[in-house]
Amino acid sequence: MSDLKVKLETDLSVAMKARDEVRTRTLRMALTAVKNEEVAGKQARELSDEDVVKVLTREAKKRREAATAFGDAGRAEQAQAERDEGAVLEEYLPAQLADEELTALVADAIAETGAAGPRAMGQVMKVVNPKVAGRAEGGRVAAEVKRQLAE
Repeated sequence: MSDLKVKLETDLSVAMKARDEVRTRTLRMALTAVKNEEVAGKQARELSDEDVVKVLTREAKKRREAATAFGDAGRAEQAQAERDEGAVLEEYLPAQLADEELTALVADAIAETGAAGPRAMGQVMKVVNPKVAGRAEGGRVAAEVKRQLAE
C-alpha cells in the first residue's frame, strides 16, 4: 500500500477522534476517490504514491471549481466549505511551483525541443509535464507554454 494512502487513513482516524468534521469529511472523500480509482478499469490495482497524488490533485481541482461556482451563485457558506476541504487536500499535495519556476521549466523545454510557434505546443507539453508532475495545474502549464511560444 502506498505511504500516502496509509497517511490518509491514519490522519482520518486521528481526525475522527478529534471530532474534526471538515478534515474527517474531506479525508473520507479522498480515500473513497482513491479506492474508486483502484477498482476502475478491468482489474483492481494498488495505486502508487504518484497515482494517489493525481487523484488528490483532481479532487482539489473539483473543490476549487465548486467553490468558484458557489461563490458566483451567492452561496458563500458552501463556497467556504469547498475551500476548507481544498485546504485539507493541499496538505497532501506537493508544493505548487512558483510562477518563476514554471516559466524557467517551460523555457528550458522550449530550448530542449527547439520548438517555435503555437503548433509546437504538444511537443513542449510532452517535455514539461513529467518535470511538473502534480506541482502545477495543466491549465496553468498550457497557458505558460502558449505565452512563451507566441513570443
